[in-house]
Amino acid sequence: MVTAFLFTALFGLMLIGMPVAFALGLASVLSIILFSDDSLASVALKFFQNTSTKYVLLAVPFFILSSVFLTTGGVARRLIRFATALVGHVRGGLAMASVLACMFFAAVSGSSPATVAAIGSICIAAMVRAGYSQSMATGVVMNAGTLGILIPPSIVMIVFAAATEVSAAKMFMAGFVPGLVIGLMLLVTIYVVARIRRLPAQPFVGLREIGSASFGALGGILLIVLVLGAIYGGIASPTEAAAVSAVYAFLIAVCGHRDMGPVRGAPWRKDGERLPVAVGRNLALTAKGILWSPFDGEVRHAVLEGAKVSIMLLFVIANAMLFAHVLTTERIPHTIAEMVTDAGLTPWMFLIVVNVLLLIAGNFMEPSGVILIMAPILFPIALELGIDPIHLGIIMVVNMEIGLLTPPVGLNLFVAAGITKQSLLWAAKAALPWLGVLLAALILITYVPSISLFLPELLEQWRIESANP
Repeated sequence: MVTAFLFTALFGLMLIGMPVAFALGLASVLSIILFSDDSLASVALKFFQNTSTKYVLLAVPFFILSSVFLTTGGVARRLIRFATALVGHVRGGLAMASVLACMFFAAVSGSSPATVAAIGSICIAAMVRAGYSQSMATGVVMNAGTLGILIPPSIVMIVFAAATEVSAAKMFMAGFVPGLVIGLMLLVTIYVVARIRRLPAQPFVGLREIGSASFGALGGILLIVLVLGAIYGGIASPTEAAAVSAVYAFLIAVCGHRDMGPVRGAPWRKDGERLPVAVGRNLALTAKGILWSPFDGEVRHAVLEGAKVSIMLLFVIANAMLFAHVLTTERIPHTIAEMVTDAGLTPWMFLIVVNVLLLIAGNFMEPSGVILIMAPILFPIALELGIDPIHLGIIMVVNMEIGLLTPPVGLNLFVAAGITKQSLLWAAKAALPWLGVLLAALILITYVPSISLFLPELLEQWRIESANP
């Protein structure tokens, strides 16, 4: 009865238009009031603990802020130039460059919509000018943009780690190879389509341009090395690496690339003399020193935007974890696990059910919400059947990638529709031909666990051998 009421209340509230976060919280509170011995005071305490005691969740606002700075600044433009210099001369090279640029940007942003917005705003128009159809250009960027939540660092992986208590660092390691596999599958598909349709190729830009483009993209590439190297090398936790990422993204956008500068003209020196705007366009340091150095509206807007997105996501997480608390208290996941075991489902049959459930759920909810609702239910069943929890996490993330491309709640569709000034239905049709690549990758990743587990197991073995020479 508790299970039926909890899920009926949740989906009923969402069907009448209530936001997911409020529906999760209200369904949980009503279930506690009607069926549980817990007091309402415990609800407030649990709601507070959900966001204040999980250290890994601190990485979420830092990665979001880093993503906003990188999207607002010129990092995306420089990564696109670098990718185009590498593969633009191949038939279909601009589309391939878009995929590579999405992979590079995914490795610094951790967000799929941000990847589509940053790369799509430049690459879609460039491909259309070069002779690609707008539908193909948009479909390629939307599908490649989903790698933003698979190639580490990934905000969705952090949410899964917080919901299941698995290692966020291992999740990051596990997502790297599947991300490369999906990127390679997209590149091969583009090349085949380009040969069939005789899509144009750009002239070879020369080694000098490749060197210049790689130097320009060095700021973004160094961030990839900094964050992933610190995590994989055991130097920093994902949360610490996220904090470094946010500071680095700010410095590279404001001081390195100088895409953001001082507000109200230039800053003032201590002697009252106004400095020229051209001095660095940012921190403008002089021998006499600066009384104050304000930043322009772009920086303030980036910080406020990051704060708004972080608050929204953390509010969803807090309510979803309250929902998970009710599930655990009432032993709902354990009951379902016993039912699955008694039904005689094998691991491969269970994974089929998982994929179907997640593909359906991804149509109606954003990725973090689906992960937070489904992970506490599926996690104990997977353990009971001997499925590695890291492998389960990657399967869920890949399913959420596909959910980003399916209406009515596919976030990438909304971003692409806004960029192209087309309807949501048009964006969905543009994404559809390339969605088969992601579905094929989902099947491959689901039933070949070594794709996800190869790197975590390799690094774990290396650490053990290093500790015991």
